[in-house]
Amino acid sequence: MLPEQPQNHLCTVTLLGNLVNKPDIRYQANPVVAFAEFTLATHSRWFDKTSNQFKEWTSYHTVKVIGEIVERALIHAGKGDIILVQGYLINSRKNNREIIHATYAQTFPKGYAQSINQIHCSGNIVSEIKLITTENNKELTEVILESKQHVFSAITQQSHVVTIQRPIHIWGKQALYLAEHGKINDQIIVDGKLSYLNNKNKNQFIDAHQAVLLAKH
Repeated sequence: MLPEQPQNHLCTVTLLGNLVNKPDIRYQANPVVAFAEFTLATHSRWFDKTSNQFKEWTSYHTVKVIGEIVERALIHAGKGDIILVQGYLINSRKNNREIIHATYAQTFPKGYAQSINQIHCSGNIVSEIKLITTENNKELTEVILESKQHVFSAITQQSHVVTIQRPIHIWGKQALYLAEHGKINDQIIVDGKLSYLNNKNKNQFIDAHQAVLLAKH
């Protein structure tokens, strides 16, 4: 029998938004590696049936980039430019922040573009499942997902495992199904958008459009 292989989950974030500020670019010596950090704003608009009005929300994402991609895509980027990034979630050691490590970036001229905010994530349920009824009588399930992803480091030139835990918010019939059938250690695959709690640390959570439960039998 072959030994059990370590988990290699998927956790991919794609964002298209506007630069809030010029990227902060720095360099590390031995070897020389470029680092960049910036804030990207994405905008969402939806119709609220309760108030019969359109509502808008802006999310601010902290993005970190390492390696040659910094000089190739960000060296001339400025405030207001449109940036397309793809990467994965990490827990930054600096101020214990939850941010995005981008492995791809492309810059477009200033202007308006409809935002993209997508996250695809797989992992294991590591918390009790909470079923909540909101003030508007909508069903919401909250659960913590743990994802372990193998990534390549531009600094060490080696692969390592990045482990993150994030809350998932699941709505409607999917929420009821997960609350009834889901258990700790079950695997779950989530498609949704990256959002932030309204707290001091602006912790990330995944607002799920679709959640697929792969229960263990």
